[in-house]
Amino acid sequence: MAAKRAKKKPVPAGLEGSGASKPGLMNKTINQLIQLQELSIAKEQEASAGGHRVAQIDESITALLGDLPDTLATQYRRLSAKGILAIVPVANLTCSACGMNLAKSLVQMVRSADRIQQCPTCARLLYLPEVDLRGIGRRPMRGEAPKAGVAKFSSSELMIPALEATTKEEVLSELTDKLEAEGFIDDASIILENALNREVMASTGVDHGLAFPHVRGVEGGGLTLTIGISKKGIKFDPESRKLTRLFFFMVIPTAASAFYLRLLAGLTQSFRESENRERLMVAGTSDAMWKELVKITRTTVK
Repeated sequence: MAAKRAKKKPVPAGLEGSGASKPGLMNKTINQLIQLQELSIAKEQEASAGGHRVAQIDESITALLGDLPDTLATQYRRLSAKGILAIVPVANLTCSACGMNLAKSLVQMVRSADRIQQCPTCARLLYLPEVDLRGIGRRPMRGEAPKAGVAKFSSSELMIPALEATTKEEVLSELTDKLEAEGFIDDASIILENALNREVMASTGVDHGLAFPHVRGVEGGGLTLTIGISKKGIKFDPESRKLTRLFFFMVIPTAASAFYLRLLAGLTQSFRESENRERLMVAGTSDAMWKELVKITRTTVK
């Protein structure tokens, strides 16, 4: 006889907006939703790359969905079935997905997190990001030439030709510290924590000694890329025997999701070639590394 399925709890002052609750009660649920969405994206990328972790990611998705209240799980499935992001951050009093202005009172309710709020225009679930991104995503000033290729997403200041790290955690710490040191984010510790949580779901290490760690939902600027090189290599993917030497760390605003996929595809295409990997590896300075990156990706990153 099959065991009885545990009855899910109703949404506490949640999506349907009934009842009162303690401020911040839904923060854990919001984090679960963000994790769930990241896993769904990781599954698509893993499947398209012919990876072996699809079944493992599926199990994690099922477990997270099962831990959500029924109403919220149904809403998440309904939004995801449309092929859109189900939960998105608020940025500058707007929904970062559809771009519509939000009432200040609604943004304040999102901030309080005592219930899950939705965008009244696109119905996506909303949350407030913990850290803002600045710099590369700004519009060119009058008279300034528009950036092209990889320069739209990175710069020589974000190149690290010789990482000191010897572990995955240290790699991500160096890369996030670089973003903070160069003024692109305010708090590296928050980005680091989110990046480590993302790696727990499924490693971003791939073939050819490459890794593409990233954090989504960092609003306020454009998609930003920092790159680090480990000469000796690091055990980044726990399921791989090979060492990782090139790390492409990206922080991704919601509105830049399409750019992220294009940038990821271009970088993967460029650096699956051993000659290109070697050219970047031997660059001894940040400037030399940047010049090689621009040359290597000239035709693959538009």
